[in-house]
Amino acid sequence: MIQKILLTIGILLMTITTWANQPKTLRLGVAGLTHGHVGWILGRKDLGDIKMVGIVETNKELAQRLSTQYGFSMDMVYDTMEEMIAATKPEAVAAFGSVFDHLMVVEACAPAGIHVMVEKPLAVNLEHAKKMKALAQKHNIHLLTNYETSWYPTNFKARELLQEGAIGNLRKVIVRDGHSGFKNVKISDEFFQWLTDPVLNGGGAIMDFGCYGANLMTWLQKGERPNSVTAVTQQLQPEVNPKVDDDATIILKYDNAMAILEPSWNWPIGRKDMELYGTTGVVYADNRNQLRVRKAEGYDGFSEETFQLEERPAPFNDPFAVLAAVISGEVELEKYDPYSLENNMITVEILDSALKSAKSKRTVLLKK
Repeated sequence: MIQKILLTIGILLMTITTWANQPKTLRLGVAGLTHGHVGWILGRKDLGDIKMVGIVETNKELAQRLSTQYGFSMDMVYDTMEEMIAATKPEAVAAFGSVFDHLMVVEACAPAGIHVMVEKPLAVNLEHAKKMKALAQKHNIHLLTNYETSWYPTNFKARELLQEGAIGNLRKVIVRDGHSGFKNVKISDEFFQWLTDPVLNGGGAIMDFGCYGANLMTWLQKGERPNSVTAVTQQLQPEVNPKVDDDATIILKYDNAMAILEPSWNWPIGRKDMELYGTTGVVYADNRNQLRVRKAEGYDGFSEETFQLEERPAPFNDPFAVLAAVISGEVELEKYDPYSLENNMITVEILDSALKSAKSKRTVLLKK
């Protein structure tokens, strides 16, 4: 009899332990459906870590179209953040509207203690970013910014090689991001309308793709702000993008290094690549999975090693898994991580300065 009781107690303890160790499912709301990246969450496989509980979208035609495509119920779609929050009680919200709307999302979520992840960049300007930071800190919420390049194993391998001294001291970084323009890249009308609006997006290619390089450079420099920002912009497809730039070059000057960011909607081939030039060699992060290291030999000679990298391990191969892990405490982001608020405050400061530089045709000095 005693043995049966002990066995029952043991089974109960094992059951309770198993239940307690199971990862909690994060209740996630979605703010907006106009961003082309929204398919990342709408089409995400059910892994048990995330449950989409509500959506905010006033464009019901768009919502119905995506409902048909991805299979969510229109009963989940609300007109306002307040309605969605009251009805579904989300623990976190992922923002997939215009960059201008990011502030509104944080204003609605932060006082309710709801964590937020926005698509890059954090904000349309430094004023919005400062308000978002103040709200996040006041209400103790996580505020993350998602970049596709945060998943790239090549970027992390490049930084690892740099930190190991494989190419000597860093002297120059070149980051190129973009595509061939909206005549060739198929995006929804709803996405196109705000992406090419100087208010809703903050600018054109300079914001849309300039943020990648600013974010990566801030991470590589461990949060060091550049001494100056110089930017020039062009409009090479005015018939497509009449209100905003579609090509930019941004130069960031640091104490001992320089970065050249080349965001554009005019590349013949879509790209997200980075080059790190040190005193003894170069790292070429050619794309998501392919990386090359060249070591200098003599005047113009070199040896080269090529890497074909596997995807980053979970949860770092998926932004929503990262969000859930950060909220649960499973993952603590290192300071100036690409997702982090402190990194993205500097990133927005760089973008804000680049816009001012391009408009004034002068270098913008950043206060130390």
